Amino acid sequence: MVAWQPLLDEPAVIAAAVLALGLVVGYLVGRLNEELLSASGVPETVEGTPFERTAQSIGTSTVEIVARLSSWFIYGIAVLTAIHIAQLLDTDAFWLRVTEFIPQLFIAVLVLILGFVIADKSELVVGEYLRGVKLPEVSVIPKLVKYSVLYVTFIIALGQVGVHVLALLILLTVYAVGVVIVGTVAFKDFLVSSAAGIYLLLNQPYGIGDEIRVDDQTGIVQEVDLFVTKIEDDSEEYIVPNRKVFEDGVVRMRD
Repeated sequence: MVAWQPLLDEPAVIAAAVLALGLVVGYLVGRLNEELLSASGVPETVEGTPFERTAQSIGTSTVEIVARLSSWFIYGIAVLTAIHIAQLLDTDAFWLRVTEFIPQLFIAVLVLILGFVIADKSELVVGEYLRGVKLPEVSVIPKLVKYSVLYVTFIIALGQVGVHVLALLILLTVYAVGVVIVGTVAFKDFLVSSAAGIYLLLNQPYGIGDEIRVDDQTGIVQEVDLFVTKIEDDSEEYIVPNRKVFEDGVVRMRD
């Protein structure tokens, strides 16, 4: 034991041991995170998003990227610790800055990945919800939601790595005010239709299965949602904006 003691006290040996331990721990943590994310249903949640499709096109997945990110974080800590122990860099100030920056960088990258996934998923969900709305202005809403989420994501990520984001926050405020003003003007018909839809859903002047006439369109009510009323006759289906129902009035046919 005495013969081995000088060797065990060598910084290079200790550094090598720390590096090896870090590689093992990093690999195990990555595998554990991958199993936990898979068990919690994350693959099903991100399925179909552009980020997931891009990840699959290069032979990986969102779950694997997040799991590997946790492994790389531990690998990085292990390498920096080994360098410090081996005294390859004996500048304490440098080591302090690095140990402060690495966790911030890890969180920033994780925020970016989650932000892209949430933005893609939000676009899909909003697009699916508005799919039946036959108003031309509606098509830009999913993209607007996606890029709004991405903008906030970049602000959070940049803030994590110490970038001053006050100017970006001011731009975000201006952007939000602009969206409200422009949206109110551009989506006037959309807002009117949704307000009319709320009225129709609350008062229910007609329901599914009723035969109604709106202007010159007559048919059986198939669906009523926040934005449109769907009616059909023997040969045609009409998708009527609730604004039109509210403005033109509705006639409920009786047998």
